[in-house]
Amino acid sequence: MDPSVSEDFRNYLIKVRDFVQKELDPIHMAVEREAEIPEDVVEKMRRLGLFGLSISKTYGGLGLTTLEEVLIYEEITQTNACYRSRIGTSNGIGSMGILYDGTEEQRRHYLPRVASGEWTAAFALTEPDAGSDAANISTRAVLDGDCWVLNGTKQFITNADTAHVFTTIAVTDEVKKTSGGVTAFIVEQGMAGFSVGPADIKMGFKGSHTHELIFKDCRVPRENVIGGMERVGQGFKTAMRVLDKGRLTIGACAVGASQKVLDLCVDRVRQKLAFGTPKADMQSVQFALADMATQIYAARQMLYNTARRKDEGQNVTHEASMVKVFCTEMASRIADKAMDIFEEDGILTSSRIEMFLRDVRLYRIYEGTSEIQRIIISRHLLNKKRE
Repeated sequence: MDPSVSEDFRNYLIKVRDFVQKELDPIHMAVEREAEIPEDVVEKMRRLGLFGLSISKTYGGLGLTTLEEVLIYEEITQTNACYRSRIGTSNGIGSMGILYDGTEEQRRHYLPRVASGEWTAAFALTEPDAGSDAANISTRAVLDGDCWVLNGTKQFITNADTAHVFTTIAVTDEVKKTSGGVTAFIVEQGMAGFSVGPADIKMGFKGSHTHELIFKDCRVPRENVIGGMERVGQGFKTAMRVLDKGRLTIGACAVGASQKVLDLCVDRVRQKLAFGTPKADMQSVQFALADMATQIYAARQMLYNTARRKDEGQNVTHEASMVKVFCTEMASRIADKAMDIFEEDGILTSSRIEMFLRDVRLYRIYEGTSEIQRIIISRHLLNKKRE
């Protein structure tokens, strides 16, 4: 446990850990098989405050620091990854734009409902031709009287089927684009001209649903521009600010999953030794365990240090990208090595290794691919003045 967190938070983390072990983990295979988190479990997540981790107490949330939040995600992702996804958009990319840049009226109207779990928030940025390269989005918004009219399609939107509120990014000036021509809107479920497509069938995260969003002459009130009309054109800044934190939380998910995989591998090796496999024959496997533990330790320190710096108000765009690429690629390496350690048993669903292998692969795509992170990191290095 990090020494900088409060005693109150330590007690809360213990409650979350207990909830994961007693409520979430025992049904992880049922959730995987049925591609659905039972509603009674979602309700327990609401009562535990998991939908309002990052929303300030002023608006009904727990107001956790970034460091505290990543510690929670580490716990939750030591079981089926979809549990974190169910609460993740409400705590991160779906609501943070409103918290950071919204008007006070917008914050008071939306955030308490999101924090309680009554409403789920989602983030609509990715499009068929613009994934990690957000600068290429083509969804358009044109002002028409008291409304903005949106046309376009979004893709792979997490929690789209359960969300009531969508932070939606659209182009409002095709000439300026990301330099003052992209705007963030609050789109609500049920607005005319807005619809949700069928669920995507994915290799992993089976209990976490993603969908296409269709905007066909969707009329969004002027007051639903995040931050009000004076922030028209500033939506790209809002999106990037939100993604900084999102990359840290995905890093935390990768660390949590890696820790669970390591624990499973350690148990596997102990069992082999207990059943008489000579220790000398297991030396290469023991070395693999040592390398896995070392990588997790390094990733965790990167993650915690960057989270602390963000909590101090520092700009961590560069560091968040490094955390994201390092932690997620580390998780894939560890899951792959675990398959070697488990041998033929690794492909069995009962071993859990194959599920983690599929799920952690997606972390390298969410919140910007590894390639995008490397572009951000190298751009910072090349533009940085020598000290």
